[in-house]
Amino acid sequence: MIEAAFSGRLGSFALDAAFRVPARGITALFGPSGCGKTTVLRGIAGLMRLPGGRLRVNEEVWQDGRRFVPPHRRAIGYVFQEASLFPHLSVQSNLTFGLRRHRGPAQIGLEEVVDLLGIAPLFDRPVPLLSGGERQRVAIGRALLSQPRLLLMDEPLSALDRMSKDEILPYLERLHASLSIPVIYISHDIAEVERLADTLVLMEAGRVRAQGPLAELLADPALPLIHMPEPAAVLEGAVIGTDPDYGLSEISVPGGSLVVPGNLGPLGMRRRVRVPASDVSLGRHAPADTTILNALPARIEGAEQTSDHQVTVRLRLGEDGHGAALLARVSRKSWDRLALRAGETVVARLKAVSLADPARDIAPSEPVPPP
Repeated sequence: MIEAAFSGRLGSFALDAAFRVPARGITALFGPSGCGKTTVLRGIAGLMRLPGGRLRVNEEVWQDGRRFVPPHRRAIGYVFQEASLFPHLSVQSNLTFGLRRHRGPAQIGLEEVVDLLGIAPLFDRPVPLLSGGERQRVAIGRALLSQPRLLLMDEPLSALDRMSKDEILPYLERLHASLSIPVIYISHDIAEVERLADTLVLMEAGRVRAQGPLAELLADPALPLIHMPEPAAVLEGAVIGTDPDYGLSEISVPGGSLVVPGNLGPLGMRRRVRVPASDVSLGRHAPADTTILNALPARIEGAEQTSDHQVTVRLRLGEDGHGAALLARVSRKSWDRLALRAGETVVARLKAVSLADPARDIAPSEPVPPP
């Protein structure tokens, strides 16, 4: 586990944030600008020593009372918003700088990092000639080659345009799928969080408002996420079948299975799908003579009136209501006309199901030149 608690005042800003998250996968710190996300991340890195601080990473205590492990003795990799590469060095030299920082046997090798991030073609290119997305991939590679036990990423995509973000996101997903290093990831973009995170720490005005599995917090009626203009549910499951004639795959999720466009890989491969609430309609019976491929039984957990004319319905897949969380945004008129109530079983009709990780499978990069 990663246990962190930081408190103190920075001018007029008061921080009092504590959370306990698994030391695996990606944990997203999410919240509005100025809520304290970067301050917490700098506290974890040891770049800022707050008056009240406690930090434990697995069995190692990095801060507690008078004990304070300095940044250079914390086994962390840090990726900033702007890629802080050495402009006078080549891409290869920037990467091997990360290796030289570490003493002892390397757990993550140069070839593995280069393959995961697809940066072999960039090896001899001067840093000033790299695109924004390429720079960030090299910066992530350098951080990984320092052999961290914890990777910190402070809005690594915020300075990139949409095309550059779409270029780099698949590589972040590959890191997530391939490496066991826990990541704490700051973002103010909920789409990034939905696509990458396993655990969510929701911050507000210097405090942690909620923490827990991403899918659960997205559907929590007590939190603001469910009231966003475009709320969505994130479901994760395994590929259980493919239909090459129609270019479809079937993914088993808790409480049912979904038909998704594309050949999504070998049987058993884990994939994540995103279902916008606006693309879910509800009925009392399974639809007939329809183009909708996904119609699953679900139990209504509750509903919140989002506006004068809309209702956001919280559901759990399965006849027993023990499956994955799902959201539906329907008109108030439809809600009243069907006289729907919490506890009832309905049929959730999913008009659109998209992969949250559409480009996870990237062709291997070119062979790595010798260092």
